[in-house]
Amino acid sequence: MSEKILDATHAESFLVVDDDEVFRNRLPLALSRRGFEVRSASGYENAVGMAEEESPEKAIIDLSMPGRNGLELLQKLREIDSTTRVIVLTGFGSIATTVDAMRLGATSYLAKPADLDDILNAFERCEAPPLAPVRNEFPVPSLARVEWEHIHRVLSDCGGNISEAARRLGIHRRSLQRKLKKYAPR
Repeated sequence: MSEKILDATHAESFLVVDDDEVFRNRLPLALSRRGFEVRSASGYENAVGMAEEESPEKAIIDLSMPGRNGLELLQKLREIDSTTRVIVLTGFGSIATTVDAMRLGATSYLAKPADLDDILNAFERCEAPPLAPVRNEFPVPSLARVEWEHIHRVLSDCGGNISEAARRLGIHRRSLQRKLKKYAPR
């Protein structure tokens, strides 16, 4: 993706809200390296305080956080400033939460892991006319790679318990063991 050339007098402002400390530190760093003004918050209360102090132009919020969730935060951010564009990120998305997020005014809804280019492309798509061709200048992962990542995420959520992961995935334990022996596809 070509880097956006910013006006020297104004850098777009971002608010990143996520309870995961690593993500909350890395994404703002990547955004600031591209010339954006970035603030980050760990939850609803911190984010609302920052938005009331100075409303961001764009926000990236996690759906699942302790206390009030990302949909409640989305609604509050849009009450504070209806022009704030918000992307909701989630590790465990569903059609119902996607519909709720869009009804509440989300610009887009992305599944984790989403990198900076995914996020910036989602903001760019919201500014384009409907049905405009999408510029994918980054490699789209293969279906095999997405399956591999999903299996490993579920296995991690199960604490490495293969039997429980197989149950959650709806496959036989031996089938899961065979899949786990394969190397990560590209």
